[in-house]
Amino acid sequence: MAGTLIVATHNAHKTEEMRAILGDLFDEIVDLTAIPGLEPPVEDGETFAENSAIKALAASQEQPDAFVLADDSGLEVDALGGAPGIYSSRYSGEDATDASNREKLLEELAKKENAEKQRTARFRCVVTVAQNGEVLSQFDGTVEGTIAASTTGEGGFGYDPLFVPEGYERSFGELSEEVKNGMSHRGRALEGFREWWEKKS
Repeated sequence: MAGTLIVATHNAHKTEEMRAILGDLFDEIVDLTAIPGLEPPVEDGETFAENSAIKALAASQEQPDAFVLADDSGLEVDALGGAPGIYSSRYSGEDATDASNREKLLEELAKKENAEKQRTARFRCVVTVAQNGEVLSQFDGTVEGTIAASTTGEGGFGYDPLFVPEGYERSFGELSEEVKNGMSHRGRALEGFREWWEKKS
């Protein structure tokens, strides 16, 4: 184990997921809620990689010498031309909630001809590690699947109750945390980070 890792997010669900995946790699994993006054920057990038880097760099500039990890992730639905993509967390507007985003996604799919046959989708994640205002490396991960006709399960967060991963009949909202983390986009990206960190250390 090695010191403290700062996760550049205020999303408690995301932090807990990262702790579950990286738990034995650091003495402590904290997020921005542990650093009063450190607000996330404007995510004005055009890709997951750009937004991930923006978040990691902003936090690392404010926390000298600390290792900062940031991810940007989202859902890409083929029938919607890859939407919601980088706008996944605010798909239904500035006051978006997980529930309102899921509702809008189903509404948009319902407008598409043959949408029932075009529900293929993927979760994509890019993780950036930074220190002292410099990007050290980036890692990406994806998981393919389909969008269910309605939400199922109480687990996970975001679009998890709508996303059925390839090879399964249940959504991320129904699958256990261990199963989800073992195959998820974030889990795959963080596995790349783990390998990089262990070589570096």
